[in-house]
Amino acid sequence: MSLNYKEIDAVLDELDLEDSFIQNIVQPGYDSLALYVYKKSSKTVYICLAPGECRIHETKRPILKNKTPLRFMEFLKSRIKGAKIQSCRQIGSERIIEVKLIQAQTPYILFMRLWSGAANIIVTDENLRILDVFYRRPKRNEVSGGTFSLPEKTSPAADNTARQPKTETGRDFKKKDFEKRDFTAEEYADCFKDVDITTLSFNEQLDLWYAEYGNTSSRTLLLAQAEKAYNQRKSRIEGALLKLEEKRAAFLHADLWKHQGDLILANARLIGGNGAKVLLCTDYENSQTVSIPVDPKKSAAQNAADYYARYKKARSGLSDLEKDIADLRHELQNVESAYKTVCAEENPIRIRQFLQKQTAPQKARDKKHPGLSFSIGEWHILVGRNAAENDELLRHHVKGLDWWLHTRDYSGGYVFIKNRRGKTVPLEILIDAGNLAVFYSKARSAKTADLYYTQVKHLRRAKNAPKGTVLPDHEKNICITLDNERIRKMEKMKDDD
Repeated sequence: MSLNYKEIDAVLDELDLEDSFIQNIVQPGYDSLALYVYKKSSKTVYICLAPGECRIHETKRPILKNKTPLRFMEFLKSRIKGAKIQSCRQIGSERIIEVKLIQAQTPYILFMRLWSGAANIIVTDENLRILDVFYRRPKRNEVSGGTFSLPEKTSPAADNTARQPKTETGRDFKKKDFEKRDFTAEEYADCFKDVDITTLSFNEQLDLWYAEYGNTSSRTLLLAQAEKAYNQRKSRIEGALLKLEEKRAAFLHADLWKHQGDLILANARLIGGNGAKVLLCTDYENSQTVSIPVDPKKSAAQNAADYYARYKKARSGLSDLEKDIADLRHELQNVESAYKTVCAEENPIRIRQFLQKQTAPQKARDKKHPGLSFSIGEWHILVGRNAAENDELLRHHVKGLDWWLHTRDYSGGYVFIKNRRGKTVPLEILIDAGNLAVFYSKARSAKTADLYYTQVKHLRRAKNAPKGTVLPDHEKNICITLDNERIRKMEKMKDDD
């Protein structure tokens, strides 16, 4: 239910905004605005333009900030932040509030039209030339550069007799519709059963009622945003699932690649010299002629090795692929469950909070250090993935008592275990770091590699060597066989810096 003109007058009387200063402006969404004002004390004036709930009142609730600064808010900050409110009044009974402001000797007028079907906030100069609007409506000439036209003034008496404007539902207002709501009445008893409503101002009563019992407060718009975000995430997950399932279907034919490798070796005499890209031969299992793609530049043994490599990769990767598919299906279930929860939520504030966590774009943040970092229990591990990151970590982000790991005989990233005073590195943490060292090195395909590890204070830079090259001393040796399940668990412990 939107405020009527009597309720707007009551709100403005309590707010007493004349001679206040606008300290800040926040636009939490696409249908609301909050003005932080100060006179004898700070107040937060909340303006809502949602259909059916157009209103203005003071709020004590925290105002959520949109992750992305919105256009109209940025305009207001550039023009009226810090401005002094010279006057604030409702024009007749039109549910249009006129706020006259002065900022650095420049006058502005802020009009708030609280009509459910055509709500808007318009900023003009003293000649009513529009500088900007909350909602741009060209058909009403409510665009920058247009001229704002006030409706023909009417008296409250005229509103109740000759004119009788329409409500949101289309029915004519009756005289009783223009009474200020009495929240102490019996009809509101259930709404405020835990509150002594008589101790609250009208602004406080409105704030409490709309926060808990408002019908829409942009709920429709928020649900539309939630549906869009849900469809995008669902489409992304389903696309990834389709690719993985296609890959799995190919992996399930791994035995065919091995058999084709065997056929290539069995018919080695037919390969080489003729430039053919396909080997035609008889399959000794079923006596049928088969065609096998080959590389004419390679020998039979090399072509067979390629097929055997594909077979080995498919067999070793199939279990990981099944796990990835299961994880994606679980994620899809969570997304669907979250969307159902949002659709069932009646409180728009909670819907907005959920959307801001799930869909608002994250601002880029400066990384504290290059490479990757993992927090495993109370231990912190840094990983450099290339020579530049290795060198930067070594120069500026590790100390003498930190531990350093690197693969023997394979190039790759440096892994550092940050020292904890008075603590010895547990074996499990050492194995975790060793797996990361193998995973982020050329030894990943070999699965098993020897590593040496020592404290950073025992590293010496090699002269005239490539960036990041060091010579270790007092090093110890450890052999690591790559554990993909361990790597998968550590991926969940990766820091978001």
